[in-house]
Amino acid sequence: MPISEWKWERIAMDFVVGLPKTQGKFDSIWVVVDRLTKSAHFIPVRIDYNAHQLAKFYVKAITDGPSERTFQVLEDMLGACVIDFGGHWDKFVPLCEFSYNNNYHSSINM
Repeated sequence: MPISEWKWERIAMDFVVGLPKTQGKFDSIWVVVDRLTKSAHFIPVRIDYNAHQLAKFYVKAITDGPSERTFQVLEDMLGACVIDFGGHWDKFVPLCEFSYNNNYHSSINM
């Protein structure tokens, strides 16, 4: 695969599923990772969302503001949120995303 020249030119994505339902009825997180910078978006979703709904969330997340390691880090962060905040984990996903994106990534020395 060629090396990207622009952020968000090439992405990886996957889902973290099987989470406890929140008050907003979210039970999953859609993880979208930029292959160049390793920046990630963690988007709370429901397992029953269709492709059209997911596309809307993707455009909103990327315009507004993966690797296995990314998922492992997110699951660790969420584990702490679920233990501490139970059914309100979706409110803390933006904090997890901020923390992840402002962390040092050894693969790109940044």
